[in-house]
Amino acid sequence: MVSEVDAFLADMLPRQVAAGRKLHHGDPEPFRAMWSRRDPVSLLGAADPLKTGWDEVKNAFDWVASHFSDSTDYRFELIAAGASGDLAYTTGWEHNSVSINGKPTTYTLRATHVYRREDGEWKIVHRHGDHPPADQSFSDLSSRSAPPAPGAGSPS
Repeated sequence: MVSEVDAFLADMLPRQVAAGRKLHHGDPEPFRAMWSRRDPVSLLGAADPLKTGWDEVKNAFDWVASHFSDSTDYRFELIAAGASGDLAYTTGWEHNSVSINGKPTTYTLRATHVYRREDGEWKIVHRHGDHPPADQSFSDLSSRSAPPAPGAGSPS
């Protein structure tokens, strides 16, 4: 039997990746179609301040489509996902080789999406995408000793 998470991923991820490719080729329509029109919706983009409400989110996609083109390698590397009832999430790495304002570049973003099932169809309701920190020294905090408790430092 297929799990709830596996059914969600099989339905959503291929469509979302295809829509992301089109967005980075200058066509925002397929990516817009993936999103809910019902509030609340929000976007924390890597190059944009917080957008809330459909009109602001839609305008952010128009901006991306007007500046990005010629994506040659857009892919999503899934790290974790969950689905329960009418809510789901994904988190992972978005890898892209694309032209931004005509200049070729390659980048990776950390990306988290939240989804809501509406009328039987999964829709994106939130996205947070950002660049990984340049300083990866905190990547394995489990192997570090805990910081001293407040007031546990040297006596003054």
